[in-house]
Amino acid sequence: MKSALIVDDHPVVRAAVRIVLQSEGFKEIHEASNGNEVVPLIREHAPKLVILDLRLPALDGLDVLARIRANALDCRILVFTSHDPLFYQERCLRAGATAFVTKTNHLQQLHKAIQAVMSGYTYFSALADSTGTLTPLLTTEKQMIDQLSDRELSIFVQLGQGASNKAIAINMNLSHKTVSTYKTRLMKKLGVSSAVHLRDFAKRNHLI
Repeated sequence: MKSALIVDDHPVVRAAVRIVLQSEGFKEIHEASNGNEVVPLIREHAPKLVILDLRLPALDGLDVLARIRANALDCRILVFTSHDPLFYQERCLRAGATAFVTKTNHLQQLHKAIQAVMSGYTYFSALADSTGTLTPLLTTEKQMIDQLSDRELSIFVQLGQGASNKAIAINMNLSHKTVSTYKTRLMKKLGVSSAVHLRDFAKRNHLI
């Protein structure tokens, strides 16, 4: 019997996912609303598929993935989340997930991902930057940072610390326009769309 576990703290989302699973032939469907419930429920019911949100109370989705792996639990994990795949898809892949679907997509994508995973395949998206250039799935954030020049890295860190373009220009003896050009280049290279995301990127990688 095809069995599944839905892990999401929003009842409406769980209800929608349940309908999708039922249409895909799942007869036994269990639910969890926080991360701490997941491992015990997997042990109790042995679901073939876990549909996992990343933003959860008690224990977030990445921690749940780590616990599933640490306990060597045999299930396929499909991450279904509102988190930006640019920052989280590759992390989920490395943590053992077999698919990543964003909640902003039409539910048809969830159907396709479930079909792929249950057929023994993975389901991940190729990510594109603002120019439409594909970012390889396995390009980690560390590799992105490693590809920055020394000057780009210095400006990146200062931007992450909240320094203005003018302050950076004075500090590095550069023109304001040059710093602005570097900032635009950094956002493109790191695949982010705002100074806030630059700061998040720097914090996440322990640069500030």
